[in-house]
Amino acid sequence: MASENPLTIVTCTAPVNIAVIKYWGKRDEELVLPLNSSLSVTLHQDQAKTTTTAAISKDFKEDRIWLNGTEVDVGQPRLHSCLGEIRRLARKHRSTDDGDTPPLSLSYKVHIASENNFPTAAGLASSAAGYACLAYTLARVYGVEGELSEVARRGSGSACRSLYGGFVEWHMGERADGKDSIAQQVAPESHWPELRILILVVSTEKKLTGSTAGMQTSVETSALLQFRATSVVPARMAEMIQCIRERDFPGFGQLTMKDSNQFHATCLDTFPPISYLNDTSRHIMDLVHRFNAHHGQTKVAYTFDAGPNAVVFTLDDTVAEFVAAVSHCFPPESNGDKFLKGLPVRPVPLSDELKTTLALDPTPGGVRYIIATKAGPGPQILDDPHLHLLGSHGLPK
Repeated sequence: MASENPLTIVTCTAPVNIAVIKYWGKRDEELVLPLNSSLSVTLHQDQAKTTTTAAISKDFKEDRIWLNGTEVDVGQPRLHSCLGEIRRLARKHRSTDDGDTPPLSLSYKVHIASENNFPTAAGLASSAAGYACLAYTLARVYGVEGELSEVARRGSGSACRSLYGGFVEWHMGERADGKDSIAQQVAPESHWPELRILILVVSTEKKLTGSTAGMQTSVETSALLQFRATSVVPARMAEMIQCIRERDFPGFGQLTMKDSNQFHATCLDTFPPISYLNDTSRHIMDLVHRFNAHHGQTKVAYTFDAGPNAVVFTLDDTVAEFVAAVSHCFPPESNGDKFLKGLPVRPVPLSDELKTTLALDPTPGGVRYIIATKAGPGPQILDDPHLHLLGSHGLPK
C-alpha cells in the first residue's frame, strides 16, 4: 500500500577542488582543524562532480547510504559525524525559530545515494566533492541554513573548499572549537576566464599510504612540516591571493609548483618517508620545466596532491601546444581517440625546436589520459526529478 506521507527528496551536485597552497596535517583530529590555511581552485562540474540524492521518510527503518551503486556502512565515523552535525544544526535551527518542539521529520531516517562522474581513484579529491555534496544535500533536505564548512570539514578537511566555486581559501582558524575554521571564496570562477586545467591521469591504483594516516605521521615526525605551517604558508597565502586577483599567471604558476614541491618534501621528511610521486610524475615535472624554459617564461604549472597524478594549470592560448608536448613525451598506447577527455583541444604540431628542448625519451602509456577542464561554480541543486538517484521508494534507481 502506498504511504500517505511521500518522500522529501533533494538532489544536488558538488565540485572537486585542487589545492594550490596545500593542506597537510591537522592540529585537531576529531574536529578536522588544519595546521595551516590553504587555497584551491574549484574544477568545472561538467568534468568532475559528485551527485547526491538524500530522501527522508517516516517509513524508513534505518539510515542507509549507497556510493557509486554499492551500499556502504552508514556507521563509518566520518559519515556518522556529518549526519549527526546536520541533525544537531537542524534541531538548533528549529528550536530557536519558533520555540515549538522540533518537527517529527527530524527524527526520520535518511537514505542517501552518491555518484561521481570521474574515476573515484583517479587521484582527484573524490572525498572533498563527496562530503561537500553530502553536507549541502543534507542541509537542503533537513532545512538547515547558513555556513556548512564545519559539517563538510568533519567528513574530509578539503571538502569545505568544495562548497564554493572559483578560487577558495580555507582559513585555518584560531579557536579551539573550530568555529572560525571555514572556507571563503577569494574570487568567482568568472574572474579568470582564460585559466585552463589539465588532469594528467598517471595511475588509478589505490595509493599505499592514505592521506589521513600520512598526515598523522607527518605531524608526529616532520620538523619541515611544522616550519612550513608556521613560517612559509602565511606569506604564500597572501602572495597567492594577490596573484589570483591580478591574474598574474607566472606568479601563480611558480608559487603553485613551489608549494607542491614543498608538500612532497614534507612527505619525504616524514619518518618513515612517504612517497606519493612515481617516475612518470617526475617526468611530467621535467616536461613542464623544459617547456617553460623553451618559452623563457612560466606558461604551465604542475601541482600534485597525495598521489602520482598531475594537475597542470595554463592559459587557453597554451593548452593545445602543451597537450601536444604531453602526447609527444607520453604517446597514447591504444586509446588515442579517448586520450583527451573534457573540453575540446585542437591538435597542433610541435616545433622541432621544442622537441629538441624537451629531449625526453618517450614513455608510451605513462599518461593514461588527460581531462581538460576549467574553473567552475560551487554546489548546485537539481530540480529535475528524473535526475534523482533514488526512486519513489527511496531505493537506488
